[in-house]
Amino acid sequence: MSSFVIEGGHKLSGTIRPQGAKNEALEVISAVLLTDEEVTISNVPEILDVRNLILLLEGMGVKVTRHEKGRYTFKADEVDSNYIASDDFVRKCAALRGSVMVVGPLLARFGKAYFPKPGGDKIGRRRVDTHITGMVNLGASLEYDHDKKAFLLAVPGGERMKGCYMLLDEASVTGTANILMAASLAEGTTTIYNAACEPYIQQLCRLLVSMGANIDGVGSNLLTVRGVEKLHGAEIRILPDMIEVGSFIGMAALNRSSLTIKDVSYGNLGIIPDCFRRLGIHLEQRGDDIFVPEQESYVIDSFLDGSIMTLADAPWPGLTPDLLSVMLVVATQCKGSVLIHQKMFESRLFFVDKLIDMGAQIILCDPHRAVVIGHDHKFCLKANNMVSPDIRAGIALLIAAMSAKGTSVIGNIEQIDRGYEDIDIRLNALGARITRQ
Repeated sequence: MSSFVIEGGHKLSGTIRPQGAKNEALEVISAVLLTDEEVTISNVPEILDVRNLILLLEGMGVKVTRHEKGRYTFKADEVDSNYIASDDFVRKCAALRGSVMVVGPLLARFGKAYFPKPGGDKIGRRRVDTHITGMVNLGASLEYDHDKKAFLLAVPGGERMKGCYMLLDEASVTGTANILMAASLAEGTTTIYNAACEPYIQQLCRLLVSMGANIDGVGSNLLTVRGVEKLHGAEIRILPDMIEVGSFIGMAALNRSSLTIKDVSYGNLGIIPDCFRRLGIHLEQRGDDIFVPEQESYVIDSFLDGSIMTLADAPWPGLTPDLLSVMLVVATQCKGSVLIHQKMFESRLFFVDKLIDMGAQIILCDPHRAVVIGHDHKFCLKANNMVSPDIRAGIALLIAAMSAKGTSVIGNIEQIDRGYEDIDIRLNALGARITRQ
């Protein structure tokens, strides 16, 4: 298990550019399975989760060409139908959270797909009901294979899936993406209500449309998909990762540093900049860049009636849950108090005990809520030895360690590598002192 050794207390300065969006990459790379023609994708983040998904596709028989860093062409014209039904394939899918995204394309194009319980972060239960119910609504049968420890979804031989109306039980991003991909090759019209509408879902829709799909309502929570018999090749560029953008804002603020974040696709950040402003962080939009000026103090806003500020996650265009861990850490050194309400995952706030050990004043009310009382930089966080439980808690602990007094160690950094490409190298170029061991 690798670790980061972080010498805290060093200010950052300079310019950094966010990587391509992890969540979008997992969706659009899976979509290449819908056609036997070439699909070219650029700005691909070469992080652990994405690399593992590409390796999974190669194992299935997909031809992968890496033209240069971040630019790939995929051609799924000779997918091995025996391999996608094998124990080895199911076992690899179970170890990779992003593998859930191949189920819709495989089912739509080949009529059969195994759905093991996926691995990934230790952040509590992550339901897959929306995915499976959507596939069953489109005509797939469902049974549980006890030997493979996976669900088997299948369409009767030679038949296509059938379009239908469905109201999703939750606005699941991955569930919406999976159903969209399956519906694009289904017979008839599929209407998806309560669909997720994040920019990454919009990007997937644009890719599918450029491949020949017929989709209305892009950007809304009501999507209409008129299925086609065949999709063709296309090309797309992945958006910048909004979670990285927010992480860099948090790093600059907690270290009282000035930083320029380049090419952020500002119009696709939604409420994120305003949520950081509620923590008292000044942000300047400069074209498509964000400039975070150096500040000595950050004063947390209150609501108009004087009550304590609450930052809570919500479906888009609400605040993404992936940034609440970063905002919580930043709040430990702001002036004032804030309630962090993590609604989606019941275990994602449990990392705060490590921050409390570092001297942060946090009251963990329950698995979903924490009250942070900011130090206003009157007391520095203390160095600590920690373990990263998931991607987002990992980056939050890294941010805390960068501002702490002394030398910290973070173990299990493979979790951080799953979501952040060469993060130690990129941050050291800004003035951080991070050593990988």
